[in-house]
Amino acid sequence: MKLFIREHLPLMIFTLAQLLAVMAVFWFDGYDHPLTAMYALFLGLFIFAGYLGLRYATHRGFYARLSRPVASLAESVHKHEPAPLPAALSELLENQYRQYQNMLQHWERKNEQYMTFLNQWIHQMKTPLSVIEMITQDGGDERMGSISEETDRLRRGLDMALYTARLGTFEQDFSVDAVDLRQLANEAVHEYKRYFIRSRVYPEVSIEEGISVRTDAKWMQFILGQLLNNAIKYSAGSGKKVTLSAVKEGRDVVLNIQDRGVGIPKADLPRVFRPFYTGENGRRFKESTGMGLYIVKEVIDKLNHRIELESVEGEGTLVRIRF
Repeated sequence: MKLFIREHLPLMIFTLAQLLAVMAVFWFDGYDHPLTAMYALFLGLFIFAGYLGLRYATHRGFYARLSRPVASLAESVHKHEPAPLPAALSELLENQYRQYQNMLQHWERKNEQYMTFLNQWIHQMKTPLSVIEMITQDGGDERMGSISEETDRLRRGLDMALYTARLGTFEQDFSVDAVDLRQLANEAVHEYKRYFIRSRVYPEVSIEEGISVRTDAKWMQFILGQLLNNAIKYSAGSGKKVTLSAVKEGRDVVLNIQDRGVGIPKADLPRVFRPFYTGENGRRFKESTGMGLYIVKEVIDKLNHRIELESVEGEGTLVRIRF
């Protein structure tokens, strides 16, 4: 109703001014029947009010649609409008909505094709990597150790690409079960054992038996891998420990990943979960993509857990995952 009044307010003022102008012309011309003039004015206003009432009745739905926000694009399309203007606008919106749907379906098909190709390519690349790893395990040459180190980095990069690609279809690719936290931590440490050894960093798992959480084991394995990768990378050569521990806090279970590495500068802490943000450490170590913690945060949110990060530059970093 408010929108209808605002739109027709100039017309109301113009019509009233027009009727008063006509009366003024007759009055100054010597017309001396004021009751007849008032009757003419009243009749004109009555007819104009009837026009406004009819227009409001035929356009009420149209103005209501314009006055309230819509929850979806489909709600903006209304068929069977009684008046020509709302009917024309509805037809225009329907055509635009149809074109939008066609474009959306087109890009969804292209995205599905791209994701299918990316997944296939990543799995194909893992086969030659496995062969290279088998070859390097048989040799005692120092060069074989370097090749083995690079294949580990390639495998971690491929895993990150694969899990990043799967974020878009996360709802179709997760299963929540009771997961033993100690076993999960041991498996993650075992996966990175060669990286621990080469970097002279030592894992310590201090998690009591029987502590379980409800989560997706595969995604949590990836998350722990990313956090261990960061902990090792920024503690490399220190000879210190990376500790995984768990505590119960009321109804929550908190998994702590503590390293004693270089730490994160205070100015970088609010931005570490942003995509492609590498910060000062990323510029120093030259190996950061800025995507690891971003993906971790995205997955943690989708699993309805929480992640907290504390760090002191020069002393290390503590990451908490709260289940």
